[in-house]
Amino acid sequence: MSTDIKNLSPELLWKNFAALNAVPRPSKKEERVIAFMKSFGENLGLETYVDHIGNVIIKKPGTQGKQNRTTIVLQGHLDMVHQKNADTTFDFDSEGIEMFVDGDWVKAKGTTLGADNGIGVAAIMAILESTDIPHPPIEALFTIDEETGMTGAMELKGGLLKGSIMLNLDTEDDNELTIGCAGGIDITASGTYETEQYPREKTYTISIKGLNGGHSGMDIHKGLGNANKIMNRFLFELNKKIDLGIHSIDGGSLRNAIPRESFAVIVVGTHEDALFVSFLKNFNQKIYKEYQTTDPDFRLVLQETETVSTVLNKDFQDKLLRSIYACPNGIYRMSPDVEGLVQTSNNLARVLVKDGKYEILCLTRSSVDSEKMDEAQAISSTFELMGAKVACSGSYPGWTPNPSSSITKLMSDLYEEMFNEKAHVNACHAGLECGILGTNYPDMEMISFGPNIRGAHSPDEKCQISSVQKFWKFFIETLNRIE
Repeated sequence: MSTDIKNLSPELLWKNFAALNAVPRPSKKEERVIAFMKSFGENLGLETYVDHIGNVIIKKPGTQGKQNRTTIVLQGHLDMVHQKNADTTFDFDSEGIEMFVDGDWVKAKGTTLGADNGIGVAAIMAILESTDIPHPPIEALFTIDEETGMTGAMELKGGLLKGSIMLNLDTEDDNELTIGCAGGIDITASGTYETEQYPREKTYTISIKGLNGGHSGMDIHKGLGNANKIMNRFLFELNKKIDLGIHSIDGGSLRNAIPRESFAVIVVGTHEDALFVSFLKNFNQKIYKEYQTTDPDFRLVLQETETVSTVLNKDFQDKLLRSIYACPNGIYRMSPDVEGLVQTSNNLARVLVKDGKYEILCLTRSSVDSEKMDEAQAISSTFELMGAKVACSGSYPGWTPNPSSSITKLMSDLYEEMFNEKAHVNACHAGLECGILGTNYPDMEMISFGPNIRGAHSPDEKCQISSVQKFWKFFIETLNRIE
């Protein structure tokens, strides 16, 4: 399997991607990949430095005739989103990603692939390792924890980098040159609750499966089903029809992934069992019709399970369901200035209610900081009304576009020259690190680009082989043209 990946073209890039993906690298647990990258730079005889937070910087002089050209920062992040299907057995803390080739795509077996941002990192590694690719002086910056806090970018000190242009390799469409992005903020609502006895006989596990999920920034405009919102809608409507007891809810996982699955253990009175089964069938059909275009594999599964004796206190149960129902999810506002750009959104990413404790996680994004905080306050207020403790953390700024920069002109002209079409120069709703890095390097020109990656942040993630080849040619010619 790894041999098939290594034999793809360009071989130097794919070889490094396979090596990188053999190293466990979930966000917040990057110790092994930091050591891996440090050894990689040192083994090449290049100046290698690990800063106080774990970012790795590797410097390489320019090639013959390009030693005195503009120093370029090549930037990518080492961590990856760790998502897997519920029926996949996999330990992100100890196992490397299991990859395979499917036609023109590289995929993973039941987990995220790590092409976000592993392909960008591997491309930088290939340049550092190359002996025959012309390039100016390079400072390779590999940041940590991009996916769950932007910690590496936030902690990078000013003065460590001398480059005046940064190429961020973290865009997921090969015809795009990204010059701006959204900022974000994490919202966490938590608390405790009382339970009560429910001495009835029927206990069920309700499972919502088959949703596509995806990147909570890049895919938020697609109207994809959110497992947490659908599960809550099911429980809310059922709660109005029968004497429902909820034992636990476990939906979604990471803030930056649209939740694909949710599970709830509920208790139903025996005399209401037939009404419950009928309601579930009708609800299943209703949701399928609503999402048959965006999520055709949606299914709601009912399974009788081991009897439980306690459920949420009825008053808390009602408040919880109403609060989650009221929580905004999806697009909050489209940009009035940039056609087609989501300006502000929220992802209701995680709902965990179990053993007397609950936690609800959201990620709010916006390219307008004041509007980001406005939605964050609205969400906070929603959960504070039910008595939750709400914390807002990890706020990071957006990246203001500079369409007149020299690197934007060079790369947009080069793209048209190489591919006989205009590049799509845009801003995106994802949270790239450029805006944060720019706070300590305000004079550095920045641009982001990359190959076609689909389904990022979900087990459906895949990377297009032919697009990587296109991206690679564009990348190395860009390095060749920079003066």
